[in-house]
Amino acid sequence: MAEQNTEAKLKNQLKQEKIQLWNPPYTEDDNQPGLRHMQELAERYALLLCLQVSEVGGALEAIRAQAVKRGKGNKTFRETNVATLELLLPRDSRKDPKTKSHLETRLDVLVQEVVDRIGEEFGLKSIKLILNGKTLCVDQSLETQGVKNHSKVMVLKVSDAELKQQLSEEEEKKKNQNESIQRTQKGFQILSERDGSEDPDTTPVLEIADQRGNPLKIPHKEKKALILAMGFHEKGRSLMKKKQFDNALCHLLQADQQFSKCGSALLSSVDNFAVLQLDIVWCYRALEALSCLDDGRSRLQRAEDCFLQCYGEQQQRLLMIKGNTGREEVLFLRLYLLQSLLSYIEGNDAQARHQLAKVESLYSRLCPDSEKMDQLMTLGFSEREARLGLRACQGDLQEAAIHISNQRQEREELKQRERQKRSRRMEVISTLAELGYSRRDAATALHHADGDVDKAYAILLDSAHAAQTTNNNAEGTGGPERLQQLLYLGFDRDASEAALRLTGGDVQSATQLLLDNQGVLSPELLSMSPPSTSSSSPSSEEPSTSSTSTADSELVNEVLEDISRHEEDYLDLTLDEESELIATMKSYLSRGRARTV
Repeated sequence: MAEQNTEAKLKNQLKQEKIQLWNPPYTEDDNQPGLRHMQELAERYALLLCLQVSEVGGALEAIRAQAVKRGKGNKTFRETNVATLELLLPRDSRKDPKTKSHLETRLDVLVQEVVDRIGEEFGLKSIKLILNGKTLCVDQSLETQGVKNHSKVMVLKVSDAELKQQLSEEEEKKKNQNESIQRTQKGFQILSERDGSEDPDTTPVLEIADQRGNPLKIPHKEKKALILAMGFHEKGRSLMKKKQFDNALCHLLQADQQFSKCGSALLSSVDNFAVLQLDIVWCYRALEALSCLDDGRSRLQRAEDCFLQCYGEQQQRLLMIKGNTGREEVLFLRLYLLQSLLSYIEGNDAQARHQLAKVESLYSRLCPDSEKMDQLMTLGFSEREARLGLRACQGDLQEAAIHISNQRQEREELKQRERQKRSRRMEVISTLAELGYSRRDAATALHHADGDVDKAYAILLDSAHAAQTTNNNAEGTGGPERLQQLLYLGFDRDASEAALRLTGGDVQSATQLLLDNQGVLSPELLSMSPPSTSSSSPSSEEPSTSSTSTADSELVNEVLEDISRHEEDYLDLTLDEESELIATMKSYLSRGRARTV
């Protein structure tokens, strides 16, 4: 990291002075360095940056050689499509630690061919290649896995046994990762569709709440995207806790994609989006994916902007809502720490020190006193409650105990209110169902009527009348009631009729078919024949429905395991990892400062 810092500073200085090291007098006609001019430049910059001449001279030559190499590589790539890759070889395989190794190759070749060439050229038997923290699959080409001209590829040695295991596990890992993402998405899709018509004691339903814990009213389409985003985020956070950062990053990026479907007004009212940006950059750091620097910088800026919108300029909005800001300050600690790291890598020591000073100030306040933690836990509070309580009350033991007790009571009262609200809703749905309507139709009508029973009944009457008068064509798909169920869910009439026709009138199967195809059926699907009904009967259909229901329940329970039962779990950082990074940053920055004294 120190070498990157020195090179970044020199590059900034060269850019300011518009010095091009790849041109004369710094590079001669035979691409060799102009020694006298390079030495003069090294001496001047060493004095300017308070660094040793030998260190600056070595860094300048590395920058010059890299620029010359890049220029030649660009020309070669334009003329022949042969790319130049920079290889980060194992330490004991480098002929000269200061000299970078390169390999020329076409990008349409399989990774296995490149592995063989590297092994032969550098005397390495069993190796694997890493790009941006991800292992390249040997049976795919370089370009399909994101390798470009001048990409930096890390070469890692593995044992023969490990290599064989890697080859067999690679496909399994990829399959499991894809399956994990698919299962997470399907599980939260099921949850996002639930409307409160189920028994609250047996069926979990996700509610989106504000910072006080009160449910938010959100349009159905945005609510679905937000639940999926939050689901992927929770799964990613669960994997981060297990130090599975590569798999975690896959889920976090899926969450980011779902958040993009939500309106800006919604994102500014919850802090989830900002926390996600922090988690993604934290994964970059853990994977040492420093090539993601530009993306990391923009994500941290988005996080900071979102925190300002959500909490207020001086966190006054947060103070008004929660009465204190201590717990959320850990998010700013991580934000400033990552900003400090990126500033250092970019060669901006002053900015890195400024951010790190803010980090250390926060850390001294937020790192809980172990003796006070023990005292609170002796009173029966959990470790999380003790940590969050002390942060909320600036370390005051008595205030923290009172605060935690009050929070427990508020949480219980909120649960009671929600349970009573759902029970009343269940009673109303049962009343409407007794009038001959399906429970789902009744729940949907009640939702559209904002809980007003009379309005819900009017909606059901109107829809039944409309179905009878306008939908004679739906008789072959199970009758107007089934079509109306799909229409209530927001699907197009033509697509709904086609889905019912293709599934033999099975509403559940038709719904899943429409969900899987985003509500639009392709010409290929429309041309398919409906299933044969010659041997079907209620008794033969029952096991299938039951099986589907059981599978859905298992899937939902699986994804819910990754959701913390505590709404402030994302604020409960122990700060152990942060402490290690703070120490690393201090050692690097003190190294630079010691030379300036």
